[in-house]
Amino acid sequence: MSILKKAEDYVFSLFKDKLSPNYIYHNFNHTLRVVTTTATMAKEEEVGEEDTEALLLAAWFHDSGYAEGRDDHEEKSCTIAGQFFSDNGYPNEKAERVYQLIRVTKVDARPETLPERIIRDADCSHFAEKNYCRLAELLREEWKLTEGKVFTDLEWAVANRDLLMHRHRFYTNYAQKNMQPVKERNIAVLQEAINDLEQGKKKVSKDKINKKKLEKLTRPDRGIDTMFRITLNNHTRLSEIADSKANIMISVNAIIISVALTALIPKLDSPANAHLMIPTFILVFFGVVSIIFAILSTRPKVTGGTFTRKDIDDRKINLLFFGNFYKMPLDEYDWAMNEMMKDRKYLYDSMIKDLYFLGVVLHRKYKLLRITYNIFMIGIIVSVAVFVYAFSRI
Repeated sequence: MSILKKAEDYVFSLFKDKLSPNYIYHNFNHTLRVVTTTATMAKEEEVGEEDTEALLLAAWFHDSGYAEGRDDHEEKSCTIAGQFFSDNGYPNEKAERVYQLIRVTKVDARPETLPERIIRDADCSHFAEKNYCRLAELLREEWKLTEGKVFTDLEWAVANRDLLMHRHRFYTNYAQKNMQPVKERNIAVLQEAINDLEQGKKKVSKDKINKKKLEKLTRPDRGIDTMFRITLNNHTRLSEIADSKANIMISVNAIIISVALTALIPKLDSPANAHLMIPTFILVFFGVVSIIFAILSTRPKVTGGTFTRKDIDDRKINLLFFGNFYKMPLDEYDWAMNEMMKDRKYLYDSMIKDLYFLGVVLHRKYKLLRITYNIFMIGIIVSVAVFVYAFSRI
């Protein structure tokens, strides 16, 4: 596994286990956005392979310090990255380059080299997002939850406009060419919002590019939606990790069984190799059992795929899970979804049930995986011990 893939898994697990749920902006989704932008910019700016690796590692770890709190999080991020590098035998001279790139993401730091300018622009790439206003609302809510900072709509719009106009600049050629125009349109959106708020209007422009007037959403709903989105993303990633671990077990044991069948078992006919019979069959037995449990952990459960209108009226069916509707006609499903969307409580109850049953499935997967790994571990130990004993009796 490459160092970048290990870094991704490490940061994902760190945020899942240690990051406070109050950090609804500085979380794995933000980190992934920075990593993706960094990779694009490194390619466009024709950065070398070593510098690209350092940039991507810095992007993965640049906000990892939030797992221990916001204050001085860049230095905390360097400490966390250092522990990761130490555990994975990463060279010190390369690690130092990563630390420097992490530190340059500080607000008052001035980037000098091209890699420093890239990581700085990537970290601020949300200023050039079409949905910048919505991303900024996540940060606004995060500050309220973590630091007790509360802004009126007008104060927040003015603060964001001033930040984009006077306190921020893009450093790389790529960002100046591709991001600066979108950033300027976001400034115009913010200025229009300020004008609307100063005139006492109820609606605030959120997206100048699409030229839509979006009704101001209540922050509790935004927080709930964000919670569902992040939790669903975490469940999905955990399911992918479980499937990956099961595939590893199946592959490893299939190799062991193949070697045993081709190299050992044909030789058991010879009386001189009789002492290998029991160890070989023990090895094959544990391999087969491990494969069976690994397959059970990934085997899907098939449900009925139908529902009735009475189920919808009684609010008994979860339409967000495909297994409850895949056999239904489109017109019935369309009607049921519209009924669900009319009832806010039914909609949220369905989302809660969806998350709950995903959790139940995850528990089953990881329980079977734990059994699989225990069987594999015990099988290897017992097999080696019996092989040693068999050879010692010769």
